[in-house]
Amino acid sequence: MQRWRGLEDIPQDWGRSVVTIGSYDGVHRGHQLIIGRAVERARELGIPSVVVTFDPHPSEVVRPGSHPPLLAPHHRRAELMAELGVDAVLILPFTTEFSKLSPADFVAKVLVDKLHARVVVEGPNFRFGHKAAGNVEFLAEQGETYDYEVEVIDLFVSGAAGGGEPFSSTLTRRLVAEGDVAGAAEILGRPHRVEGVVVRGAQRGRELGFPTANVETLPHTAIPADGVYAGYLHVEGEAMPAAISVGTNPQFDGTERTVEAYAIDRVGLDLYGLHVAVDFVAYVRGMAKFDSLEQLVDAIADDVRRAKELLAEHEA
Repeated sequence: MQRWRGLEDIPQDWGRSVVTIGSYDGVHRGHQLIIGRAVERARELGIPSVVVTFDPHPSEVVRPGSHPPLLAPHHRRAELMAELGVDAVLILPFTTEFSKLSPADFVAKVLVDKLHARVVVEGPNFRFGHKAAGNVEFLAEQGETYDYEVEVIDLFVSGAAGGGEPFSSTLTRRLVAEGDVAGAAEILGRPHRVEGVVVRGAQRGRELGFPTANVETLPHTAIPADGVYAGYLHVEGEAMPAAISVGTNPQFDGTERTVEAYAIDRVGLDLYGLHVAVDFVAYVRGMAKFDSLEQLVDAIADDVRRAKELLAEHEA
């Protein structure tokens, strides 16, 4: 899959293509429907498929300080899009100047002049251009002028976790923030993932017999609610069952929120400095402060046992 950053990266001899545009944070099941349809149409027509996305998130430029927690960094989104069969991803730097581009200019400069769109596939609520003035109806009108077709994909509706709401990144972020990682996974189609570099912490886990990888998460990451979770620690292509703690370590009067993963039954791991990923599969319990270290150790041992059970159920 080709990856371009900015319009100038697009090959000058790029021909016609099937295009879809959006932030696509999380590449959840609704996104997968849209992107999957774009890939399908591209293959039918014998031309490449292109996903157009933005960095930073448009809200950070339009309303500074309002950057939403991210469900997936750009490299992870690109990986997921590649798995869906996308041929190219175009990341457009979203600047103040770019935010002022009118819907008509966006169509002409991006879709027509650079990507030579033959088909544009979007969801029903797609908005674009200055002050989000463009919509799918306007996109279709422009298609009559510039000889491209617009296809609108209705999104499936989520089940119990979403209470009947359409699949959306906003809903997924809310479920993650509430600690409902199983509900988030229902929308994402996979466990929610957090990434970062393993850094040295206070090493209390090692002293207690449960050494953890202290993950310094990427900026703006959507981190689950404080508590203990069952999941997987991904290190250099290996997925290790893990018990994961999120919070401020109230037992030791901590103030900094951390994500720490204990690789179950693994001894002698040296992960410092490695980029790792943590998948959250199931909620185990809320964060608590115990009367003694002995009670804390017993609770952690119980967390590990429960995590094993939940992961066994998940794998089954």
